[in-house]
Amino acid sequence: MIPRYLVDVDLNSIPHVHTDVIVIGAGIAGLFTALRASENKKVLMITKKSLLDSNTRYAQGGIAAVISDEDSPEYHMQDTLIAGAGLCSPEAVDVLVHEGPNGVQDLIRMGTKFDLENGEFALTKEGAHSQRRILHAHGDATGAEIVRALSERTKQDPNIEIWDDHFVIDLITQDGECYGALVQKPGGQRVFVRGNATILCSGGAGQLFRYTTNPDIATGDGIAIAYRAGAQIQDVEFVQFHPTALCYPGAPRFLISEAVRGEGAYLRNIKGERFMERYHPQLELAPRDVVARAIVDEMESCKSTFVYIDITHESEELIKHRFPTIYEYCLNYGLDMSTDWIPVAPAAHYMMGGVKTDLHGETHVRRLFACGEVSSTGVHGANRLASNSLSEAIVFGRRIIERIQELPPLEGDIHIRAESEAPRTEIPNQAVVEKKLKLQKVMLRYAGLKRSAKGLQKGHDELSRQLSIFDSLMTKREDYEFANLLNCALLTTMAALGREESRGGHYREDFPERDDHAWKKHIVFKRGEDSIEEWI
Repeated sequence: MIPRYLVDVDLNSIPHVHTDVIVIGAGIAGLFTALRASENKKVLMITKKSLLDSNTRYAQGGIAAVISDEDSPEYHMQDTLIAGAGLCSPEAVDVLVHEGPNGVQDLIRMGTKFDLENGEFALTKEGAHSQRRILHAHGDATGAEIVRALSERTKQDPNIEIWDDHFVIDLITQDGECYGALVQKPGGQRVFVRGNATILCSGGAGQLFRYTTNPDIATGDGIAIAYRAGAQIQDVEFVQFHPTALCYPGAPRFLISEAVRGEGAYLRNIKGERFMERYHPQLELAPRDVVARAIVDEMESCKSTFVYIDITHESEELIKHRFPTIYEYCLNYGLDMSTDWIPVAPAAHYMMGGVKTDLHGETHVRRLFACGEVSSTGVHGANRLASNSLSEAIVFGRRIIERIQELPPLEGDIHIRAESEAPRTEIPNQAVVEKKLKLQKVMLRYAGLKRSAKGLQKGHDELSRQLSIFDSLMTKREDYEFANLLNCALLTTMAALGREESRGGHYREDFPERDDHAWKKHIVFKRGEDSIEEWI
C-alpha cells in the first residue's frame, strides 16, 4: 500500500511560509503560469534543480497552432482526434485549437522569437499533421528559446520568488482541499508552504524507462504526489516512445526531431531499404506510435539495434539552417547529417496520461491544479499529436490563472500530524541508483513498446518487491524520486494490464486490435479505491 505521506510530518514543528500561488516545477507550464499569475498575485516557484532544467528545454520540433490562412482550427482538431485514437476529449481539443494562436501571441509578447521567412512565421509540418502549422525557433531549438525568454522575465518579476534546488515531498490536504506543500530545502530542513492555489507543473516520467529523451529530473514526481494527495490519475498506460532518438555508442539518447522527417527525411533499415510503405500510407509522417513500432519490427527482423534516418538527399545548407542543434550534436560524435545516415531507435518521450483535470486545469482536489505533461486534460487521448504539448501548456495555463482569480481566500487552520503505523526503518543498503536502474529495465522489458499480460504481470510483481521503500526513513532527494518512480511504475503497469486492447501508445501483443466496443474509455486511479473505467 502506498502511504498518504512519504515522511512523518508534524506541521506545528516546522516553519510556515505563506504565498498566493505555489508553482511546482519549471518548463513552459511553470514559467508561463507563474508569469500570468504574478500580474496580480504573489507567486512562489519551486524547482528541484533550476529554471532551465525541464523537458521544454529539449523540445526541438516546435509548437502547433493555426497561423496560416490555409489552415483552420477544424483541420487541427481533426488531426489531433485522429492521432488520439478515440480517447481525446473533443471539448478539450476544441479549447486547444481555438485558443492556441492567442497563447502563441502571449509567448511572443513575453519575448519568444520564432523563426521568420520573408517577414512571416516559418511554419513546418510534422507527423500526422495535415497542414504546416509548427512554429519553431533557431531551427530546432524551440524549447530552449521559450525557456530563455520566459525565465529571463521570471527572474526579473518582483512578484515571483524562486526556490531552486528545493524538493516538494508531498501536498498538504485537509477535507479534500489543497493547502500547499511540504518542501525540503537544500540543506535538508523542511518547511510548509501554504498557498491559496497550488499548480503542479512538474513534467513527465521518462525516467521510468532505461532509454529516454527526457532529462534526469523527469521522475514522475507530480503524478505521484497528486496520487497520494487524493487526485485522480488517468490514462497512464499511454506512453509515447519517440521513434527517432540517436542510438550510437557513447552518446545519450538524443532526440532527432520529428521535424527532420517533416522536412523529407527517410527511414531505412540496416539493409538500406525504406520500409514505412509496408506500415502506413503516410510513410515517415505516420503517427508516432505507428512509426516507433515499425522501427522495432525492422530492428527485430534485421537483428539490429537501430535503423537509419537519412536526409542526405537534402542540401547541406538546408540541413545546417533548419537543424543546427541536431547537426552540431551529431557532428560531436563523428556523424555528419549531410552525408551520413544517422542511427536511431525509439526512446520513451512523453506520458499522455497524468493528473486528471477539468477544462480549467483543476483536479479533483480543490485548489490543486495541473498544467503541462503532468496533467491529463483530455487533449492527447491515447497518442499525442506532435508539437501539441507546448500549445497545451500555454492554453490551459491561461485557463488555470483565470480560475485562480475566482478562488475565495483560503481560510481556517490546518492540523496535520502524519505518522506511519509502524516505525519507519532505515533504507536498505542497496544504492538507489541500482534500484532505479532495475526499475527502468523492468519497465523497458515488460511495459515498453510491446506488452502482454504475462510480461506486465511479471513486471508488476518485480516492482512490488520494492514497496518496502515506502516504509523507510527517507531523507534525500534520490530516495523521494525513486519512491515517486515506483509509484508511477505500479500505476502504469496496472493500467496497461487492465486495458486488453491495443490503442495509440499502448500495444498488447495478446490483444493486437483496437476494441471500441469494450475499451473506448479511460482507466482512472484514486488512492485507496479500486480503479475506475470512465466511458468516453
